[in-house]
Amino acid sequence: MNLYIQPEYEVVRDESRCIACRVCERQCANLVHSFDAETGKMKADNTMCVNCHRCVCVCPTHALKIVKSDDTYKLNSNWSNQTINEVYRQANSGGVLLSSMGNPKEYPVFWDKMLINASQVTNPPIDPLREPMETKLWLGKRTAQVKRDKSGKLINTLAPQLELKIPVMFSAMSYGSISYNAHESLARAAEELGIYYNTGEGGLHKDFYKYGKNTIVQVASGRFGVYKDYLDAAAAIEIKMGQGAKPGIGGHLPGAKISADVSETRMIPQGVDAISPAPHHDIYSIEDLRQLVYSLKEATDYKKPVIVKIAAVHNCAAIASGIARSGADIIAIDGYRGGTGAAPTRIRDNVGIPIELALAQVDERLREEGIRDEVSIVVGGSIRSSADLVKAIALGADACYIGTAALLALGCHLCRTCQAGKCNWGIATQRPDLVKRLNPDVGYKRLVNLVTAWNHELQEIMGGMGINSVEALRGNRLMLRGIGLTDTELSVLGIKYAGQSM
Repeated sequence: MNLYIQPEYEVVRDESRCIACRVCERQCANLVHSFDAETGKMKADNTMCVNCHRCVCVCPTHALKIVKSDDTYKLNSNWSNQTINEVYRQANSGGVLLSSMGNPKEYPVFWDKMLINASQVTNPPIDPLREPMETKLWLGKRTAQVKRDKSGKLINTLAPQLELKIPVMFSAMSYGSISYNAHESLARAAEELGIYYNTGEGGLHKDFYKYGKNTIVQVASGRFGVYKDYLDAAAAIEIKMGQGAKPGIGGHLPGAKISADVSETRMIPQGVDAISPAPHHDIYSIEDLRQLVYSLKEATDYKKPVIVKIAAVHNCAAIASGIARSGADIIAIDGYRGGTGAAPTRIRDNVGIPIELALAQVDERLREEGIRDEVSIVVGGSIRSSADLVKAIALGADACYIGTAALLALGCHLCRTCQAGKCNWGIATQRPDLVKRLNPDVGYKRLVNLVTAWNHELQEIMGGMGINSVEALRGNRLMLRGIGLTDTELSVLGIKYAGQSM
Protein backbone atom coordinates (compact mmCIF):
# COMPACT_ATOMS: atom_id res chain seq x y z
CA MET A 1 0.00 0.00 0.00
CA ASN A 2 1.23 3.50 -0.86
CA LEU A 3 0.64 5.81 2.10
CA TYR A 4 0.08 8.83 -0.13
CA ILE A 5 -2.57 7.37 -2.45
CA GLN A 6 -6.22 6.94 -1.60
CA PRO A 7 -8.27 4.18 -3.29
CA GLU A 8 -9.50 5.03 -6.75
CA TYR A 9 -12.72 3.02 -6.33
CA GLU A 10 -15.04 2.25 -3.44
CA VAL A 11 -17.09 -0.89 -2.90
CA VAL A 12 -20.62 0.04 -1.84
CA ARG A 13 -22.44 -2.82 -0.12
CA ASP A 14 -26.17 -2.72 0.61
CA GLU A 15 -26.26 -4.35 4.03
CA SER A 16 -30.01 -4.91 3.78
CA ARG A 17 -29.43 -7.16 0.75
CA CYS A 18 -26.09 -8.80 1.61
CA ILE A 19 -26.59 -12.36 2.91
CA ALA A 20 -22.87 -12.94 3.60
CA CYS A 21 -22.78 -15.82 1.12
CA ARG A 22 -19.10 -14.99 0.49
CA VAL A 23 -19.41 -15.45 -3.27
CA CYS A 24 -17.68 -12.09 -3.80
CA GLU A 25 -14.81 -13.24 -1.60
CA ARG A 26 -14.33 -16.47 -3.57
CA GLN A 27 -14.60 -14.73 -6.95
CA CYS A 28 -12.19 -11.83 -6.35
CA ALA A 29 -8.58 -12.57 -7.30
CA ASN A 30 -7.57 -9.16 -5.93
CA LEU A 31 -8.58 -10.09 -2.34
CA VAL A 32 -10.92 -7.13 -1.97
CA HIS A 33 -13.67 -8.92 -0.05
CA SER A 34 -13.41 -10.78 3.25
CA PHE A 35 -15.71 -12.10 5.95
CA ASP A 36 -15.60 -10.59 9.45
CA ALA A 37 -16.37 -13.47 11.80
CA GLU A 38 -16.95 -11.15 14.76
CA THR A 39 -19.72 -9.14 13.11
CA GLY A 40 -20.89 -11.87 10.73
CA LYS A 41 -20.67 -9.37 7.89
CA MET A 42 -18.65 -8.92 4.71
CA LYS A 43 -16.11 -6.12 4.46
CA ALA A 44 -14.04 -4.70 1.60
CA ASP A 45 -10.49 -3.39 1.18
CA ASN A 46 -10.98 -0.59 -1.34
CA THR A 47 -7.24 -0.24 -1.93
CA MET A 48 -7.26 -3.58 -3.78
CA CYS A 49 -10.23 -2.93 -6.08
CA VAL A 50 -9.55 -2.53 -9.83
CA ASN A 51 -13.23 -2.17 -10.79
CA CYS A 52 -13.43 -5.39 -12.82
CA HIS A 53 -17.09 -5.76 -11.79
CA ARG A 54 -16.81 -9.51 -11.19
CA CYS A 55 -18.29 -9.22 -7.70
CA VAL A 56 -21.09 -6.97 -8.93
CA CYS A 57 -22.06 -9.46 -11.63
CA VAL A 58 -21.96 -12.61 -9.49
CA CYS A 59 -23.64 -11.22 -6.35
CA PRO A 60 -26.90 -13.24 -6.07
CA THR A 61 -28.78 -10.45 -4.28
CA HIS A 62 -27.37 -7.48 -6.27
CA ALA A 63 -26.03 -6.00 -3.06
CA LEU A 64 -22.85 -4.53 -4.58
CA LYS A 65 -21.78 -1.66 -6.76
CA ILE A 66 -18.42 -0.05 -7.45
CA VAL A 67 -18.21 3.74 -7.54
CA LYS A 68 -15.45 6.14 -8.42
CA SER A 69 -14.03 7.65 -5.27
CA ASP A 70 -14.92 11.32 -4.85
CA ASP A 71 -11.84 11.94 -2.73
CA THR A 72 -9.72 14.56 -4.51
CA TYR A 73 -6.57 16.55 -3.99
CA LYS A 74 -6.79 20.32 -3.91
CA LEU A 75 -8.13 21.40 -7.31
CA ASN A 76 -5.40 22.04 -9.87
CA SER A 77 -6.08 22.22 -13.60
CA ASN A 78 -2.52 21.21 -14.42
CA TRP A 79 -1.98 18.45 -11.84
CA SER A 80 -4.85 15.96 -11.98
CA ASN A 81 -5.47 13.23 -9.39
CA GLN A 82 -4.09 10.64 -11.81
CA THR A 83 -0.92 12.60 -12.53
CA ILE A 84 -0.21 13.14 -8.83
CA ASN A 85 -0.86 9.47 -8.01
CA GLU A 86 1.49 8.35 -10.78
CA VAL A 87 4.27 10.53 -9.36
CA TYR A 88 3.65 8.97 -5.93
CA ARG A 89 3.79 5.45 -7.38
CA GLN A 90 7.09 6.07 -9.15
CA ALA A 91 8.55 7.78 -6.10
CA ASN A 92 7.57 4.71 -4.09
CA SER A 93 8.86 2.06 -6.54
CA GLY A 94 11.47 3.66 -8.78
CA GLY A 95 10.00 1.70 -11.67
CA VAL A 96 8.35 2.26 -15.03
CA LEU A 97 4.56 2.47 -14.84
CA LEU A 98 2.92 -0.42 -16.70
CA SER A 99 -0.58 -0.36 -18.16
CA SER A 100 -2.72 -2.57 -20.33
CA MET A 101 -5.51 -2.28 -22.89
CA GLY A 102 -5.71 0.80 -25.12
CA ASN A 103 -5.10 4.50 -24.63
CA PRO A 104 -7.96 5.81 -22.40
CA LYS A 105 -7.22 9.53 -22.80
CA GLU A 106 -9.80 11.97 -24.10
CA TYR A 107 -8.19 12.48 -27.47
CA PRO A 108 -10.45 12.95 -30.51
CA VAL A 109 -12.09 9.82 -31.91
CA PHE A 110 -12.23 10.52 -35.64
CA TRP A 111 -14.64 7.64 -36.32
CA ASP A 112 -17.20 9.66 -34.34
CA LYS A 113 -16.56 12.73 -36.47
CA MET A 114 -17.36 11.02 -39.75
CA LEU A 115 -20.84 10.42 -41.08
CA ILE A 116 -21.88 7.92 -43.75
CA ASN A 117 -23.78 9.05 -46.82
CA ALA A 118 -26.94 7.29 -48.01
CA SER A 119 -28.64 6.80 -51.36
CA GLN A 120 -32.30 7.56 -52.03
CA VAL A 121 -33.53 8.18 -55.59
CA THR A 122 -31.08 8.44 -58.49
CA ASN A 123 -28.86 5.79 -56.97
CA PRO A 124 -31.46 3.85 -54.97
CA PRO A 125 -30.65 1.86 -51.83
CA ILE A 126 -30.33 -1.91 -51.92
CA ASP A 127 -32.36 -4.21 -49.68
CA PRO A 128 -29.88 -6.81 -48.30
CA LEU A 129 -32.75 -9.08 -47.25
CA ARG A 130 -33.94 -9.46 -50.82
CA GLU A 131 -30.93 -8.70 -53.02
CA PRO A 132 -27.40 -10.15 -53.15
CA MET A 133 -24.86 -8.45 -50.88
CA GLU A 134 -21.23 -9.56 -51.12
CA THR A 135 -19.08 -9.34 -47.98
CA LYS A 136 -16.51 -11.93 -49.07
CA LEU A 137 -13.07 -10.64 -50.01
CA TRP A 138 -9.48 -11.73 -50.58
CA LEU A 139 -6.34 -10.29 -49.02
CA GLY A 140 -3.08 -10.30 -50.95
CA LYS A 141 -1.43 -8.94 -54.07
CA ARG A 142 -3.86 -8.16 -56.88
CA THR A 143 -1.29 -7.66 -59.61
CA ALA A 144 -1.46 -10.78 -61.74
CA GLN A 145 -0.68 -11.17 -65.42
CA VAL A 146 -3.17 -12.89 -67.69
CA LYS A 147 -1.40 -15.95 -69.09
CA ARG A 148 -2.74 -18.99 -70.92
CA ASP A 149 -1.32 -22.41 -71.63
CA LYS A 150 -1.14 -23.98 -75.10
CA SER A 151 -4.76 -25.11 -74.88
CA GLY A 152 -5.94 -21.60 -74.06
CA LYS A 153 -6.72 -22.25 -70.39
CA LEU A 154 -5.86 -19.54 -67.87
CA ILE A 155 -2.69 -20.04 -65.85
CA ASN A 156 -3.05 -18.87 -62.26
CA THR A 157 -0.39 -16.21 -61.63
CA LEU A 158 -2.11 -14.77 -58.56
CA ALA A 159 -0.02 -14.63 -55.40
CA PRO A 160 -1.29 -16.57 -52.32
CA GLN A 161 -4.46 -15.01 -50.90
CA LEU A 162 -6.46 -15.08 -47.68
CA GLU A 163 -10.19 -15.59 -48.25
CA LEU A 164 -12.47 -13.90 -45.70
CA LYS A 165 -16.23 -14.34 -45.61
CA ILE A 166 -16.45 -11.11 -43.60
CA PRO A 167 -13.89 -8.23 -43.61
CA VAL A 168 -13.00 -8.78 -39.94
CA MET A 169 -10.17 -10.72 -38.26
CA PHE A 170 -9.17 -11.22 -34.63
CA SER A 171 -6.00 -9.26 -34.01
CA ALA A 172 -2.75 -10.43 -32.45
CA MET A 173 -3.10 -11.50 -28.81
CA SER A 174 -0.40 -13.85 -27.61
CA TYR A 175 -0.78 -17.00 -25.58
CA GLY A 176 0.60 -15.72 -22.31
CA SER A 177 -1.00 -12.32 -22.48
CA ILE A 178 -4.36 -14.09 -22.75
CA SER A 179 -5.39 -17.52 -21.53
CA TYR A 180 -5.60 -20.90 -23.22
CA ASN A 181 -9.41 -20.73 -23.09
CA ALA A 182 -9.43 -17.26 -24.67
CA HIS A 183 -7.20 -18.50 -27.51
CA GLU A 184 -9.41 -21.52 -28.04
CA SER A 185 -12.47 -19.26 -28.21
CA LEU A 186 -10.82 -17.07 -30.86
CA ALA A 187 -9.63 -20.04 -32.92
CA ARG A 188 -12.98 -21.81 -32.91
CA ALA A 189 -14.86 -18.61 -33.74
CA ALA A 190 -12.50 -17.84 -36.64
CA GLU A 191 -13.04 -21.33 -38.04
CA GLU A 192 -16.84 -21.09 -37.85
CA LEU A 193 -16.95 -17.56 -39.28
CA GLY A 194 -14.55 -18.26 -42.15
CA ILE A 195 -12.06 -15.62 -41.01
CA TYR A 196 -8.68 -15.65 -39.19
CA TYR A 197 -7.23 -15.11 -35.75
CA ASN A 198 -3.66 -13.99 -35.01
CA THR A 199 -1.43 -15.82 -32.51
CA GLY A 200 0.50 -12.70 -31.54
CA GLU A 201 4.19 -13.09 -30.72
CA GLY A 202 3.70 -15.96 -28.26
CA GLY A 203 3.89 -18.97 -30.56
CA LEU A 204 1.07 -21.45 -31.19
CA HIS A 205 -0.01 -23.96 -28.56
CA LYS A 206 0.23 -27.54 -29.84
CA ASP A 207 -3.50 -28.04 -29.26
CA PHE A 208 -4.37 -25.31 -31.75
CA TYR A 209 -2.45 -26.53 -34.80
CA LYS A 210 -5.71 -28.09 -35.96
CA TYR A 211 -7.05 -24.55 -36.54
CA GLY A 212 -4.12 -23.71 -38.83
CA LYS A 213 -6.29 -22.95 -41.87
CA ASN A 214 -7.76 -20.02 -39.90
CA THR A 215 -4.56 -18.96 -38.14
CA ILE A 216 -2.12 -16.13 -38.77
CA VAL A 217 1.19 -16.71 -36.98
CA GLN A 218 3.42 -13.85 -35.97
CA VAL A 219 7.18 -13.43 -36.26
CA ALA A 220 8.26 -10.70 -33.85
CA SER A 221 11.65 -9.40 -32.77
CA GLY A 222 11.94 -11.97 -29.95
CA ARG A 223 11.15 -14.86 -32.34
CA PHE A 224 9.24 -16.55 -29.51
CA GLY A 225 7.93 -19.97 -30.56
CA VAL A 226 9.05 -19.57 -34.18
CA TYR A 227 10.15 -22.73 -35.99
CA LYS A 228 9.37 -24.59 -39.21
CA ASP A 229 6.25 -26.43 -38.02
CA TYR A 230 4.82 -23.18 -36.62
CA LEU A 231 5.20 -21.46 -39.98
CA ASP A 232 3.85 -24.43 -41.90
CA ALA A 233 0.76 -24.69 -39.70
CA ALA A 234 -0.57 -21.23 -40.57
CA ALA A 235 -2.57 -19.71 -43.37
CA ALA A 236 -0.40 -16.56 -43.31
CA ILE A 237 2.67 -15.16 -41.56
CA GLU A 238 2.81 -11.70 -40.00
CA ILE A 239 6.09 -9.89 -39.33
CA LYS A 240 5.48 -7.59 -36.37
CA MET A 241 7.54 -4.42 -36.79
CA GLY A 242 5.41 -2.26 -34.51
CA GLN A 243 2.32 -2.20 -32.30
CA GLY A 244 -0.16 0.64 -31.79
CA ALA A 245 -0.01 0.63 -27.99
CA LYS A 246 3.78 0.81 -27.93
CA PRO A 247 5.40 2.07 -31.14
CA GLY A 248 9.18 1.99 -31.13
CA ILE A 249 9.60 -0.54 -28.33
CA GLY A 250 9.47 -4.31 -28.01
CA GLY A 251 7.03 -6.58 -26.21
CA HIS A 252 6.83 -7.37 -22.51
CA LEU A 253 5.13 -10.32 -20.84
CA PRO A 254 5.59 -10.35 -17.04
CA GLY A 255 7.15 -13.52 -15.67
CA ALA A 256 4.15 -14.17 -13.44
CA LYS A 257 2.15 -15.02 -16.58
CA ILE A 258 4.74 -17.43 -18.02
CA SER A 259 3.39 -20.76 -16.85
CA ALA A 260 4.84 -24.14 -17.82
CA ASP A 261 2.55 -24.32 -20.86
CA VAL A 262 3.38 -20.78 -21.97
CA SER A 263 7.08 -21.51 -21.42
CA GLU A 264 6.91 -24.55 -23.69
CA THR A 265 4.96 -22.73 -26.39
CA ARG A 266 7.22 -19.68 -26.38
CA MET A 267 10.40 -21.72 -25.93
CA ILE A 268 11.59 -19.56 -23.03
CA PRO A 269 12.24 -20.16 -19.29
CA GLN A 270 9.25 -20.40 -16.99
CA GLY A 271 8.54 -17.49 -14.64
CA VAL A 272 10.99 -15.09 -16.31
CA ASP A 273 9.88 -11.85 -17.97
CA ALA A 274 9.71 -12.20 -21.76
CA ILE A 275 11.04 -8.96 -23.21
CA SER A 276 11.39 -8.81 -26.97
CA PRO A 277 13.82 -6.25 -28.43
CA ALA A 278 12.63 -2.94 -29.82
CA PRO A 279 14.07 -3.62 -33.32
CA HIS A 280 14.46 -6.84 -35.23
CA HIS A 281 18.22 -7.19 -35.01
CA ASP A 282 18.33 -8.31 -38.61
CA ILE A 283 16.21 -5.46 -40.00
CA TYR A 284 17.59 -1.94 -40.32
CA SER A 285 16.27 -1.07 -43.77
CA ILE A 286 13.54 -1.95 -46.25
CA GLU A 287 16.12 -4.15 -47.99
CA ASP A 288 16.60 -6.08 -44.74
CA LEU A 289 12.84 -6.42 -44.37
CA ARG A 290 12.62 -7.72 -47.94
CA GLN A 291 15.19 -10.37 -47.04
CA LEU A 292 13.03 -11.62 -44.13
CA VAL A 293 9.87 -11.54 -46.26
CA TYR A 294 11.46 -13.76 -48.87
CA SER A 295 13.14 -15.98 -46.28
CA LEU A 296 9.71 -16.73 -44.81
CA LYS A 297 8.24 -17.29 -48.27
CA GLU A 298 11.11 -19.59 -49.16
CA ALA A 299 10.66 -21.51 -45.90
CA THR A 300 6.99 -22.12 -46.73
CA ASP A 301 7.35 -22.81 -50.47
CA TYR A 302 5.75 -19.50 -51.46
CA LYS A 303 2.32 -20.85 -50.44
CA LYS A 304 1.42 -18.29 -47.78
CA PRO A 305 0.93 -14.52 -47.91
CA VAL A 306 3.25 -12.47 -45.70
CA ILE A 307 1.88 -9.57 -43.65
CA VAL A 308 3.99 -6.76 -42.24
CA LYS A 309 2.50 -5.05 -39.20
CA ILE A 310 3.48 -1.49 -38.30
CA ALA A 311 2.30 1.04 -35.74
CA ALA A 312 0.47 4.17 -36.84
CA VAL A 313 3.11 6.91 -36.70
CA HIS A 314 3.50 10.21 -38.53
CA ASN A 315 5.57 8.79 -41.42
CA CYS A 316 3.74 5.48 -41.81
CA ALA A 317 2.71 6.33 -45.39
CA ALA A 318 6.36 6.39 -46.47
CA ILE A 319 7.02 3.21 -44.48
CA ALA A 320 4.02 1.50 -46.13
CA SER A 321 5.36 2.50 -49.55
CA GLY A 322 8.59 0.68 -48.77
CA ILE A 323 6.75 -2.36 -47.43
CA ALA A 324 4.67 -2.56 -50.63
CA ARG A 325 7.94 -2.81 -52.54
CA SER A 326 9.50 -5.34 -50.14
CA GLY A 327 7.50 -8.28 -51.46
CA ALA A 328 4.98 -8.31 -48.61
CA ASP A 329 1.40 -9.16 -49.58
CA ILE A 330 -0.49 -7.32 -46.83
CA ILE A 331 0.22 -4.31 -44.62
CA ALA A 332 -1.36 -4.24 -41.15
CA ILE A 333 -1.49 -0.85 -39.42
CA ASP A 334 -2.21 -0.57 -35.68
CA GLY A 335 -3.48 2.73 -34.29
CA TYR A 336 -2.60 4.39 -30.99
CA ARG A 337 -5.82 3.19 -29.36
CA GLY A 338 -4.77 -0.42 -29.89
CA GLY A 339 -4.86 -2.71 -26.88
CA THR A 340 -1.96 -4.44 -25.15
CA GLY A 341 -1.35 -6.90 -22.33
CA ALA A 342 1.40 -4.69 -20.87
CA ALA A 343 3.06 -1.47 -21.98
CA PRO A 344 4.79 1.49 -20.35
CA THR A 345 1.96 3.88 -19.48
CA ARG A 346 3.79 6.93 -20.85
CA ILE A 347 4.27 5.28 -24.24
CA ARG A 348 0.76 3.83 -24.46
CA ASP A 349 -0.80 7.23 -23.73
CA ASN A 350 1.51 9.55 -25.67
CA VAL A 351 3.07 7.82 -28.68
CA GLY A 352 1.52 7.14 -32.08
CA ILE A 353 -1.33 8.64 -34.08
CA PRO A 354 -5.01 7.79 -34.72
CA ILE A 355 -5.59 4.89 -37.09
CA GLU A 356 -8.10 6.94 -39.11
CA LEU A 357 -5.45 9.50 -40.11
CA ALA A 358 -2.74 6.89 -40.73
CA LEU A 359 -5.03 4.76 -42.90
CA ALA A 360 -6.14 7.68 -45.05
CA GLN A 361 -2.54 8.75 -45.68
CA VAL A 362 -1.28 5.24 -46.43
CA ASP A 363 -4.08 4.52 -48.90
CA GLU A 364 -3.57 7.88 -50.62
CA ARG A 365 0.21 7.46 -50.87
CA LEU A 366 -0.03 3.96 -52.37
CA ARG A 367 -2.62 5.13 -54.90
CA GLU A 368 -0.52 8.14 -55.90
CA GLU A 369 2.46 5.86 -56.49
CA GLY A 370 0.38 3.39 -58.49
CA ILE A 371 1.13 0.47 -56.17
CA ARG A 372 -2.11 0.17 -54.17
CA ASP A 373 -2.84 -3.22 -55.74
CA GLU A 374 0.58 -4.53 -54.69
CA VAL A 375 -0.70 -4.98 -51.13
CA SER A 376 -3.89 -5.24 -49.13
CA ILE A 377 -4.37 -3.05 -46.06
CA VAL A 378 -5.69 -4.28 -42.72
CA VAL A 379 -6.18 -1.82 -39.86
CA GLY A 380 -6.78 -2.12 -36.13
CA GLY A 381 -6.65 0.00 -33.02
CA SER A 382 -10.13 0.51 -31.55
CA ILE A 383 -12.53 -0.73 -34.20
CA ARG A 384 -15.54 -0.66 -31.90
CA SER A 385 -18.55 -1.36 -34.11
CA SER A 386 -19.76 -2.13 -37.61
CA ALA A 387 -19.97 1.63 -38.25
CA ASP A 388 -16.23 1.97 -37.56
CA LEU A 389 -15.69 -1.01 -39.86
CA VAL A 390 -17.61 0.64 -42.72
CA LYS A 391 -15.77 3.93 -42.27
CA ALA A 392 -12.38 2.17 -42.23
CA ILE A 393 -13.12 0.35 -45.49
CA ALA A 394 -14.39 3.56 -47.09
CA LEU A 395 -11.13 5.25 -46.07
CA GLY A 396 -9.16 2.55 -47.88
CA ALA A 397 -8.87 -0.56 -45.70
CA ASP A 398 -9.53 -4.01 -47.13
CA ALA A 399 -10.40 -5.45 -43.72
CA CYS A 400 -10.08 -4.71 -40.00
CA TYR A 401 -8.48 -6.39 -37.02
CA ILE A 402 -10.52 -6.36 -33.80
CA GLY A 403 -8.99 -7.11 -30.39
CA THR A 404 -10.58 -5.21 -27.53
CA ALA A 405 -14.07 -5.68 -28.99
CA ALA A 406 -13.41 -9.43 -29.12
CA LEU A 407 -12.26 -9.48 -25.49
CA LEU A 408 -15.35 -7.52 -24.46
CA ALA A 409 -17.45 -10.19 -26.19
CA LEU A 410 -15.68 -12.76 -23.99
CA GLY A 411 -16.61 -10.83 -20.85
CA CYS A 412 -13.76 -8.33 -20.38
CA HIS A 413 -14.78 -5.29 -18.34
CA LEU A 414 -11.80 -3.09 -19.30
CA CYS A 415 -10.40 -2.81 -15.78
CA ARG A 416 -7.00 -2.37 -17.50
CA THR A 417 -4.93 -4.53 -15.13
CA CYS A 418 -4.08 -7.34 -17.58
CA GLN A 419 -0.40 -7.08 -16.68
CA ALA A 420 -1.13 -8.31 -13.14
CA GLY A 421 -2.32 -11.71 -14.38
CA LYS A 422 -5.31 -11.70 -12.04
CA CYS A 423 -8.09 -11.34 -14.59
CA ASN A 424 -11.29 -12.29 -12.79
CA TRP A 425 -12.95 -13.13 -16.12
CA GLY A 426 -10.43 -15.79 -17.11
CA ILE A 427 -9.10 -13.86 -20.12
CA ALA A 428 -5.79 -12.12 -19.33
CA THR A 429 -4.48 -14.68 -16.84
CA GLN A 430 -2.68 -18.01 -16.61
CA ARG A 431 -3.95 -18.97 -13.15
CA PRO A 432 -5.86 -22.26 -13.62
CA ASP A 433 -8.56 -21.30 -11.10
CA LEU A 434 -9.25 -18.11 -13.07
CA VAL A 435 -8.77 -19.51 -16.59
CA LYS A 436 -11.58 -22.02 -16.06
CA ARG A 437 -14.04 -19.17 -15.53
CA LEU A 438 -14.03 -18.62 -19.30
CA ASN A 439 -15.82 -21.51 -20.95
CA PRO A 440 -14.61 -21.78 -24.58
CA ASP A 441 -17.91 -23.40 -25.58
CA VAL A 442 -19.65 -20.19 -24.51
CA GLY A 443 -16.84 -17.80 -25.45
CA TYR A 444 -16.51 -18.84 -29.08
CA LYS A 445 -20.26 -18.60 -29.59
CA ARG A 446 -20.32 -15.05 -28.21
CA LEU A 447 -17.57 -14.11 -30.68
CA VAL A 448 -19.50 -15.69 -33.53
CA ASN A 449 -22.61 -13.77 -32.46
CA LEU A 450 -20.71 -10.47 -32.34
CA VAL A 451 -19.15 -10.77 -35.80
CA THR A 452 -22.39 -12.13 -37.28
CA ALA A 453 -24.26 -9.11 -35.91
CA TRP A 454 -21.63 -6.77 -37.38
CA ASN A 455 -21.96 -8.53 -40.72
CA HIS A 456 -25.72 -7.99 -40.75
CA GLU A 457 -25.21 -4.31 -39.92
CA LEU A 458 -22.46 -4.00 -42.54
CA GLN A 459 -24.88 -5.25 -45.20
CA GLU A 460 -27.63 -2.90 -43.99
CA ILE A 461 -25.30 0.12 -44.09
CA MET A 462 -23.89 -0.78 -47.50
CA GLY A 463 -27.40 -1.31 -48.79
CA GLY A 464 -28.38 2.14 -47.57
CA MET A 465 -25.38 3.53 -49.45
CA GLY A 466 -26.49 1.81 -52.65
CA ILE A 467 -23.40 -0.41 -52.60
CA ASN A 468 -23.67 -4.19 -52.93
CA SER A 469 -20.11 -5.36 -52.21
CA VAL A 470 -17.23 -4.66 -49.87
CA GLU A 471 -14.97 -4.27 -52.91
CA ALA A 472 -17.11 -1.36 -54.15
CA LEU A 473 -16.94 0.26 -50.70
CA ARG A 474 -13.14 0.06 -50.41
CA GLY A 475 -11.61 3.52 -50.68
CA ASN A 476 -14.96 5.12 -51.57
CA ARG A 477 -14.41 8.30 -49.57
CA LEU A 478 -17.20 10.10 -51.43
CA MET A 479 -19.54 8.20 -49.11
CA LEU A 480 -18.03 9.85 -46.01
CA ARG A 481 -18.58 13.33 -44.61
CA GLY A 482 -16.84 15.05 -41.71
CA ILE A 483 -18.50 16.89 -38.87
CA GLY A 484 -16.69 18.97 -36.26
CA LEU A 485 -13.40 18.65 -38.14
CA THR A 486 -10.90 21.31 -39.13
CA ASP A 487 -9.88 21.93 -42.74
CA THR A 488 -6.54 20.24 -42.04
CA GLU A 489 -8.23 17.15 -40.60
CA LEU A 490 -10.59 16.96 -43.57
CA SER A 491 -7.61 17.26 -45.92
CA VAL A 492 -5.66 14.47 -44.18
CA LEU A 493 -8.72 12.20 -44.21
CA GLY A 494 -9.50 13.12 -47.82
CA ILE A 495 -13.21 13.71 -47.20
CA LYS A 496 -15.63 16.63 -47.55
CA TYR A 497 -17.52 18.41 -44.81
CA ALA A 498 -21.11 17.42 -44.00
CA GLY A 499 -23.44 19.35 -46.31
CA GLN A 500 -20.94 19.68 -49.13
CA SER A 501 -22.07 18.17 -52.41
CA MET A 502 -19.98 15.89 -54.56
